[in-house]
Amino acid sequence: MSDFYSMLIAAEKRPHADRERVQLQALSPQINHAQQKSVAFAEILAGVDAAVVTSRAALASLPVTRKTELLDRQKAAREVSGSRDAVFGGFSSVGFGANMPRVFASPGTIYEPEGKQLDYWRSARALAAAGFKAGELIHNCFSYHFTPAGAMMESGAHALGCTVFPAGTGQTEQQVQAMAELKPAGYVGTPSFLKIILEKAAEMGVALPSVTKALVSGEACPPSLRDWFAERGVTAYQCYATADLGLIAYETSAREGLVIDEGVIVEIVTPGTGDPVAEGEVGELVVTTFNTDYPLIRFGTGDLSAVLPGNCPTGRTNTRIKGWMGRADQTTKIRGMFVHPSQVASIAKRFPDVVKARLVVSGEMANDQMTLHVETTKQAETTELHEKISDAIRDVTKLRGNVAFFAPGSLPNDGRVIEDARSYT
Repeated sequence: MSDFYSMLIAAEKRPHADRERVQLQALSPQINHAQQKSVAFAEILAGVDAAVVTSRAALASLPVTRKTELLDRQKAAREVSGSRDAVFGGFSSVGFGANMPRVFASPGTIYEPEGKQLDYWRSARALAAAGFKAGELIHNCFSYHFTPAGAMMESGAHALGCTVFPAGTGQTEQQVQAMAELKPAGYVGTPSFLKIILEKAAEMGVALPSVTKALVSGEACPPSLRDWFAERGVTAYQCYATADLGLIAYETSAREGLVIDEGVIVEIVTPGTGDPVAEGEVGELVVTTFNTDYPLIRFGTGDLSAVLPGNCPTGRTNTRIKGWMGRADQTTKIRGMFVHPSQVASIAKRFPDVVKARLVVSGEMANDQMTLHVETTKQAETTELHEKISDAIRDVTKLRGNVAFFAPGSLPNDGRVIEDARSYT
């Protein structure tokens, strides 16, 4: 067992209170670092006293930076600046050279730096949870072109002490041949491509008995597909990672949600806001990373999830999430006007008696009707409150809308703030 692997396991199984204390102690220095070394966060967090951000409540008071803002700042910086580091929009704290071995690109185009630290993207933890060990060969079918996925997994594999075959995507028959001849211990890549490879191997009459495990990501891997892999001798696990943040959470042998990575703080907030939801409620994943090269503070992923209660049966003590549950960006066009989740949240905040709100858009296109469903106590359901909420809808959205009252706990727990129930036929 390598020292690096032992370090991973020790961190995962420490008392949760110890983890929380260490992370909160590191929070203030990280925010100060972001303010001092990142031009973007010097502006975004202007006026924030980093020294007082030592709790989750204090963290929740900071603004959320979403991917759209990151993209906008990158584009703006590239247009007006001649600096070679402007491509990162001021978010990177390091520049080209020895401290940044590679740069990657995601659709948009958003550029991401890669630092030189061991296991920079922190993927080793997910690989270890999937059963990969030092001395094994990994067949890596994530792309090495433009996006960081291939390098992300390779760096984690090297940190674990594994050898990597950089297979990339495509050329299915050659993938099968390489697997048959190199006999890797497992596969890393998207679940759909693993299925294609296994089907091609069966078609070619080639057995792949060495491939017994897989770490998959980049798309959904439902239980039916996981079972399909198992029937063919491959135990597959999922992980959730992004090009901006690296690993966020990973699956374990317990098959009960995804355990949050040790290198980030995750919050679940009401879509369109920075307000944390109650535990178990579905909302947008907001992540703060302790990466000093790319110090993203309260970065909105745009993905929906929810916290699972209790600890993982494997002994890992960090918080678990349910996994990917859809997208948080629910902006909808109604009668020619865009309505945003943040507007719905703004309306609800005006009324202490409103516990939860959900805007439902119905009817047919060009004949839109919108009704704000609100959870309130029976005692609060008055004509006056109805009228005030109706006025607030018009004030905030510039559109007329109806109001419907519901008892607390009645609205779906799916993270939807705006539900488009219109008929498009």
